[in-house]
Amino acid sequence: MSREWRRPSHPRAPQIPRARGGRAQRAVYLLLALCAAALYLAGEPLVPAARSLTCHFATLQIGALLKGACYLAEEIFHLQSRHHGSFWRALSTCFPPRWHGSMLLLCGSAYVALLGDGQPLGLQLGLASLCQLLILALGLQPSAVEVSEMSERSKQNVAHGLAWSYYVGYLKIVLPRVKKSMEEFSSANPNLLVCRKTWRLHILIPLSCDVYDDLEKADSNIQYLTDLSETTMARAGTKRRVYKHSLYAIRDEENQLWHCAVEYATPLQSLYAMSQDECAAFSREERLEQAKLFYRTLEEILQGSKECAGTYRLIAYEEPGEEETHFLSREILWHLRQQHHEEFAVHEGSPLSTPSTALDSAELNLQISVSDLPQPLRSDGF
Repeated sequence: MSREWRRPSHPRAPQIPRARGGRAQRAVYLLLALCAAALYLAGEPLVPAARSLTCHFATLQIGALLKGACYLAEEIFHLQSRHHGSFWRALSTCFPPRWHGSMLLLCGSAYVALLGDGQPLGLQLGLASLCQLLILALGLQPSAVEVSEMSERSKQNVAHGLAWSYYVGYLKIVLPRVKKSMEEFSSANPNLLVCRKTWRLHILIPLSCDVYDDLEKADSNIQYLTDLSETTMARAGTKRRVYKHSLYAIRDEENQLWHCAVEYATPLQSLYAMSQDECAAFSREERLEQAKLFYRTLEEILQGSKECAGTYRLIAYEEPGEEETHFLSREILWHLRQQHHEEFAVHEGSPLSTPSTALDSAELNLQISVSDLPQPLRSDGF
């Protein structure tokens, strides 16, 4: 009788923030109901309360109008570069959507309400405008143009762009071919890749963005074994661009060797370089936040990709404060063991194969290319 197997959580898994939900909007509705109930229970006369409420609405609309006018004063100098030469397009980005009808309606209502209150209309509108302009001058309110300007200045969309670029420009090309490469290698070396669940590309995502070009220098328990078969294709004007992955042997505490294809997520090098360059205005805290968002975005992209299903394993981790010599190998081994357990759970009753304990050069049939064509020096291809 088969039983359902659930993947256990990693004891040292990093805290990756999930996408924000709609709790803030629900809180708005709740507070709106509470305020309405409080006004009703206060027993205030309806007409003065409605007059005051209409006046406040008109004040907010005046603020939106003034804010849009201030941003429009800047945007008219960027009509060609930002708005394709369209004044109306610039106008729609500076003013809130569908503000025109509500503005006329509320200002008309406020006009009637203020006249009924016996207060000078000009004075009320002048004070409301002065208040809103002071708020704008102090930068106390965030329109679409302002948010866009803030994003460009603070580089907050870096992770999303890097994740999509990494997927479209690299993973979408190589991942569908990973299992075929592993199968070819396993046919020539049947005693090495005994667990089919590990026939996938293991992508390292250190949240510190500290990427080693040589994994053997990162951890002495990680040994380079060979390269899997290459994928060659024309890409963006480059003839015969080569994509390939390296196979490594990971030594565990009992001196057993576990074999897998593993590499770093190369966009993390860009995040790290940005944090070291003053021109990027990218702090260490922002780098950590963007690394987490990169992992979450990449995970969401790959989960929605049918052609990449079952061909990858994302390994996100935070390096410990104190230096651990074999932290990285233990991190990879944890994931390899979980994949062994997953396969054992699917095929319950079959014995769990034990990885080999030494590299046998006679067993290892290296796949050496016999092509006479010149090969590029780099093959990471992204």
